[in-house]
Amino acid sequence: MPDSRERHYSRLDQAFAGFLGARCRLDPVLRQRFMELVRELCRAQHNGHSCIRLDAQHRDIVRASGMAADGRVMPLVLEEDRLYLQRYWHYETRLARQLRAMAARRAAVAVGAAPLDRYFPPVADATDWQREAARCALRQGLSMITGGPGTGKTSTVVKILALLQEFAPRPLHIALAAPTGKAAMRLQEAIGLSKARLPCSEAVRQHIPESVTTIHRLLGARPPSPFFRHSAETPLPHDLVVIDEASMVDLALMSKLVDALKKDARLILLGDKDQLASVESGAVLADLTAALPAHTLELRKSFRFEENIKNLADSVNLQQPEQAWRQLLAGGKNITLLTEKIVEEIVLQQTGYLQRIRQGCDYGAIYRSFSAFQVLCATRQGRFGVESVNLQVRQRLAEQRLIDPEAQWYSGRPVMITQNDANMHLYNGDIGICLPDQEQGDKLMVFFQRPDGSVKKYLPARLPHCETVFAMTIHKSQGSEFDRVLIMLPEKMNPVLTKELLYTAITRARKMVTLVADADVFARTVNSRVERYGVLAQKLRAAARLAPGDAGIS
Repeated sequence: MPDSRERHYSRLDQAFAGFLGARCRLDPVLRQRFMELVRELCRAQHNGHSCIRLDAQHRDIVRASGMAADGRVMPLVLEEDRLYLQRYWHYETRLARQLRAMAARRAAVAVGAAPLDRYFPPVADATDWQREAARCALRQGLSMITGGPGTGKTSTVVKILALLQEFAPRPLHIALAAPTGKAAMRLQEAIGLSKARLPCSEAVRQHIPESVTTIHRLLGARPPSPFFRHSAETPLPHDLVVIDEASMVDLALMSKLVDALKKDARLILLGDKDQLASVESGAVLADLTAALPAHTLELRKSFRFEENIKNLADSVNLQQPEQAWRQLLAGGKNITLLTEKIVEEIVLQQTGYLQRIRQGCDYGAIYRSFSAFQVLCATRQGRFGVESVNLQVRQRLAEQRLIDPEAQWYSGRPVMITQNDANMHLYNGDIGICLPDQEQGDKLMVFFQRPDGSVKKYLPARLPHCETVFAMTIHKSQGSEFDRVLIMLPEKMNPVLTKELLYTAITRARKMVTLVADADVFARTVNSRVERYGVLAQKLRAAARLAPGDAGIS
């Protein structure tokens, strides 16, 4: 277990440790050590780990506490040298067992070379990785299609859906989902464009869905409980489920999703395994691709990325800080290093959508203009953190009379939802813009574009918790793309700075990357990487029996 001295634990962690400590079978001295283990386990789980490792002495303390599974459902599970919260042991173990079974099940569809040639015309002297991905997905119940932005994951999966529908004995019931509303909206747009170009009959095309939902809505969230309407007892009716941006899906949600699939359903996961892992516990997509290479196909050719942005992203991903810094210094039309007048540059980029509001443009045009540029900060605090940047940008825009300097809610205020509200169909990460509503006498309303392209509007007072979003954290940008991004790293090294964080930020840009960074902080960021402790990949590789205590937990 890591040295826990000088750790800072949340009040909930302290309370939970105290609750178990009061009920354990240990003397006062060992009870304190046991409670420290519980606090450290909770802290590790908050930081994305599914468990912690214990030495022999600490394992003996946990066994003696009476709080670990011994054939009954208990708060903790001690498995070999790993300590889990019962719930996360259940998620990891059950998910590994279910995915092993899904991977072992063959679901071959009889498709010859000619149909594959029609959807993926042969390429001379080169491997067509999209075709290979389709060929694998057609014969497997579980498939992972990975690759960076612009490698054609969406267009490939649409062709796979067309082939499956074309050769299925009956039309398949297909669900398309993503972790966030933003990601769902992007997938829906991409599928609509890809469907129009399919070399198939109109009948086949009509059976490929365009509607994309969030995973929570697909499963039927029941807030504030952790339960969903669909589970192993009431499975989803779909024959095939496609999940985009799978790197964002945490261990708990992936376990509940797989739990809710009917027995013979297919699952296709799309994502970039090199991006940041989920905010919550686990690195599920990375674990799956590592443990199940026969079910993973990586697309390698980018069709959309500007070449020097791709080269910069590759250098960061390969942890080559000197080469990446040289690329930044070389600059060019697609990459710049910004060292002065930073706020002025941000304000200049933000004036476009504000001008469209003044011109009375429709919401679609305003939202597209706003979404073309985004500031991405590594941290919330500090000079280059989200809170400071948002405050400075608002002040400058107010000085220029582009927004109301006094009001909390003003025309043009962009906001991000930070708390799920299933009843209002608003979820963490959804972005809206406050505008005067002409249908209600110019009363200020907050407009949100939904995944299906429709626009919903709400009174500001009715919104769940939200915050101004002239700038957002890199974590919050996952699942989004922008024409241009301005990335801000803090002035000093911070534990959140990793090559995965920077790679994710760079790959949000389609056309232009601007970076604000100190050379030393940049190099140390590229040389750091996310480390998450858990053994999902190990359990996937091994056909191990479930340990005692596997009980139904949500």
